[in-house]
Amino acid sequence: MSTSDHYDFVIVGGGSAGSVLANRLSADPGTRVLVLEAGRSDFRIDPFIHMPAALPYPIGNPLYDWRYESEPEPHMGGRRIFHARGKVLGGSSSINGMIFQRGNPLDFERWAADAGMESWDYAHCLPYFKRMETCLAGADTWRGGSGPLVLERGPATSPLFGAFFEAAQQAGHPLTDDVNGYRQEGFAPFDRNVHRGRRLSAARAYLHPVRGRKNLSVHTLAHVTGLRVDGTRVTGVDYVRGGKLRRSVRADEVILCGGAINSPQLLQLSGIGDADDLGRLGIRSVVDLPGVGQNLQDHLEVYVQHASKQPVSIAPWLKHRHKPRIGAEWLFLRRGVGASNHFEAGGFIRSNDEVAYPNLMFHFLPIAIRYDGSRPAAEHGYQVHIGPMYSDVRGWLKIRSTDPFEHPAMQFNYLSTDSDRQEWIEMVRAARHILGQPAFAAFSAGEISPGPEVDTDEQILEWVAKDAETALHPSCTAKMGTGEDAVTDPTSLRVHGVEGLRVVDASAMPYVTNGNIYAPVMMLAEKAADLVLGNTPLPAEHAPYYRHGADLPLWPEGDPRNATATVPPSAEEARR
Repeated sequence: MSTSDHYDFVIVGGGSAGSVLANRLSADPGTRVLVLEAGRSDFRIDPFIHMPAALPYPIGNPLYDWRYESEPEPHMGGRRIFHARGKVLGGSSSINGMIFQRGNPLDFERWAADAGMESWDYAHCLPYFKRMETCLAGADTWRGGSGPLVLERGPATSPLFGAFFEAAQQAGHPLTDDVNGYRQEGFAPFDRNVHRGRRLSAARAYLHPVRGRKNLSVHTLAHVTGLRVDGTRVTGVDYVRGGKLRRSVRADEVILCGGAINSPQLLQLSGIGDADDLGRLGIRSVVDLPGVGQNLQDHLEVYVQHASKQPVSIAPWLKHRHKPRIGAEWLFLRRGVGASNHFEAGGFIRSNDEVAYPNLMFHFLPIAIRYDGSRPAAEHGYQVHIGPMYSDVRGWLKIRSTDPFEHPAMQFNYLSTDSDRQEWIEMVRAARHILGQPAFAAFSAGEISPGPEVDTDEQILEWVAKDAETALHPSCTAKMGTGEDAVTDPTSLRVHGVEGLRVVDASAMPYVTNGNIYAPVMMLAEKAADLVLGNTPLPAEHAPYYRHGADLPLWPEGDPRNATATVPPSAEEARR
């Protein structure tokens, strides 16, 4: 084991949060920063990363994906649920669906309601969301205009998207201008991390522009195997580079950015976790933190699919004879079918009138395709990806051995509570209600999945248990807070009871947010950068936001649409 230089900060993981921190922490030329990424580089010539429409290819490929899977899920027939996580610079932002959703403002009010979490309310998070964005639809009170993440709005010009928006209104749901702005509830084109026909990963947005800084080192194929600990202070890390060279580095601070699976795994390997569990593996306890690996949360989803009787979907473009043209158009012109992620629109609704804010999410896709992405489920079709956002089920993650290369055991406990199962019934029925509206009459050739034979509550739950897959949003396994189950301090992201160690990634979230989690993870990392550097936090911005049933207009005060707007029907009325 050779020992190399000393760094001010060692960042473990060059993914979404790690890319943000690498950029912000190295802005001071007197600060030495090292990023250790276990995956390979996101080579600029790699179309499987940079072509938006190629997003199915990296998932499941060991060159790009860690290929985790759960333990047998007891309420899903003992199925093991596959979990893709990015094994490349940029992390999961280099292989995800490129959908950018902040979550609902009330998500962060929920965070702030926990003891010690007051500085994580919406007013304190909003300025960090804005700092990281360049929203091409226009900067305003809610959206940023000069950040590294350039956000394009999905065009959603296919007639299928038009039918989807019209059907949502016929079902009693409103449209909204921007699910990341004043009003999340409703349906709209989505923001996406695609710019000029290319995926704009966290690495491309934050890390590549500063790779030339002399005080920033980025090592790929560098798998961290453990933290170096002196008493209760972390002094550096051990890692293996290229599968052969064993190295150690010293650091004033180590920041874990490996995500909700890798970060708790590394903590446990290093003696930080439940002392009894670690003792059974022969690991000496450094700090007894039972919350490490607990509180595991995620989003589950299924696809409701219809065949189309009109030739308006993108299915024919998946035929092999078209792929050379798609590739050439994208490579030379950055346009065409290859330049879109095709998840261009969707929406958020409440499942019932007792829900304070939207808890059901829709992503519409102008194709009906098999789960493995191998071929269309119909010559022409369309599908909506659906799932509840606030399941009350909680899972766990534990290392199996002292081998840092062995994947940890994890169980999510999907469908294990009455409320979770009830939300799934409401979710499927709400999706069918929208897809069954007159707006789709000119297109629908019948439901392919789950099919009309799946009708009763019991049949719906059986189908979900058999067909549902993860939406790839694992989170909350090293939660911020001050309670007994908390792992990280909300005011600093330091690991409780340990000096020189912080966790900055999705594992630090106390509750999963409403929507895809990439955007809130990036916000968390932006805010953490100020906390790490000791900067004065950005001042709170008390922008208004829509809340159903509150004394607020449908649109911001002064918007002329309020004069003709009608209050959306109740959830029960919408279902009818």
